[in-house]
Amino acid sequence: MGWRQIVGAALAVTAGVFVAIPAWAQAEPVGSEFMAHWAAILSLVVFGVSYALVISEETIHLRKSKPMMVAAGVIWMLAAVAYTQAGAIELLEEMATHGLLEFVELFLFLLAAMTYINTLDERGVFDVLRAWLLAQGYTLRRLFWVTGAIAFVLSPIADNLTTALLMATVVAGVGGGNRRFVLLGCINVVVAANAGGAPSPFGDITTLMVWQAGLVEFYEFFPLIIPSLVNWIVTAGLLSLALPSARPEPIMEEARLREGAWVVAGLFLVTIGLAVSSHTLLHLPPAIGMMTGLGILKIYGYYMQTQGGRFSGRGDPAFHSGTLGLEGDPRKRTPSEDAQYDIYRNLQRVEWDTLLFFYGIMLCVGGLGAFGYLAAGSDFMYGVLGATTANILVGFASAIFDNIPVMFAVLEMNPEMSLGQWQLITLTAGVGGSMLSVGSAAGVAVMGQARGSYTFFGHLRWSWAIVLAYFASVATHFLLNGAYF
Repeated sequence: MGWRQIVGAALAVTAGVFVAIPAWAQAEPVGSEFMAHWAAILSLVVFGVSYALVISEETIHLRKSKPMMVAAGVIWMLAAVAYTQAGAIELLEEMATHGLLEFVELFLFLLAAMTYINTLDERGVFDVLRAWLLAQGYTLRRLFWVTGAIAFVLSPIADNLTTALLMATVVAGVGGGNRRFVLLGCINVVVAANAGGAPSPFGDITTLMVWQAGLVEFYEFFPLIIPSLVNWIVTAGLLSLALPSARPEPIMEEARLREGAWVVAGLFLVTIGLAVSSHTLLHLPPAIGMMTGLGILKIYGYYMQTQGGRFSGRGDPAFHSGTLGLEGDPRKRTPSEDAQYDIYRNLQRVEWDTLLFFYGIMLCVGGLGAFGYLAAGSDFMYGVLGATTANILVGFASAIFDNIPVMFAVLEMNPEMSLGQWQLITLTAGVGGSMLSVGSAAGVAVMGQARGSYTFFGHLRWSWAIVLAYFASVATHFLLNGAYF
């Protein structure tokens, strides 16, 4: 095996260093002749430095999107130098255009989904759920299982990050000074949220990318529900053996639904239906259905502001500054704080740093793919190791480098695999990130939420249980879904 294949394989196995542009993979691999070019080597260095800065975000307090966005521009400029010297700049221009289009589709989909989640939060839906759980007076053991179950059920719709944060606040609120319960409870909700999100394009970005690439249809993710459930149940069962026995006092937290909360929840379900049907029946990008639903939400926001004198635009400085864009005559309205709604404020609360990080990571690895590294890595992983071994290893790579860039790397390689293998890698990338607290966005966010109680090393002490559950879920997939291989 030559050094080019070794480098490519190492980069692929550590897959977190790459992000995919699935549309490119339909063409024959290009760029292998550039792997020894000085621009290709320098691009690897640039990417390595920028990714090291991303990993050090919690220490140096530099937002992860900043180094990746700069690295993306530098890598593509270096690629342009190499391709210009070879007289193939038109081919590189086509690659860059495909990369931008893929990012735009992902960006619009997530923008709509995040805005709906922020609106549900602003309308008090999650606050009411949290207050209800805190007031039940459950034993710590029962609360452990209830929060895990809710995380598993809620994450396919509300996404694993939002769900894990919500349940972690409940665990930390009830556990208080009982650090062992808070640690075990947080591990439980992270594993449950990641496992529950794996069978749904709306629960995990990795599943979303596979769905958008057209490799697995929406209903074809459903066979992963049982293997994902096994992943959570096995982990939770092992963790529960170490739970303390206590019944903490109920915590009375005031919370109420704001006007229109259930309507927004219904509109979100309609929007999900639009995304699925537009992709499945009309063969349109799911982002079109999501953006249509976002437009419906904007119209409903206008209705809340105008119907029955519900908003006092006259006394709100935001109205006069033009940020609300409220139509009609505000003098005909009376104050109603509960009905105030501005969708643009919820748009501002979107995780912009995460979205821009996706831009940087996708374009970075798209540029590295233009140099041919992923083609060499794919030949080794899926040609030498085989699809099953490679897909299981991807789960471990997800724990180290985060599952999102891992899945993007595989999509860039686009190996020839059966439906069962694509389901397998969706499962392993989704639940594999739970092995370490830094392996998923949910784990990283909960570490900040329960700082001091839920830590990297605290999670690491129980990684053995999650690894056992990981192999149990993989075995369950082969046992139940063997017909798809």
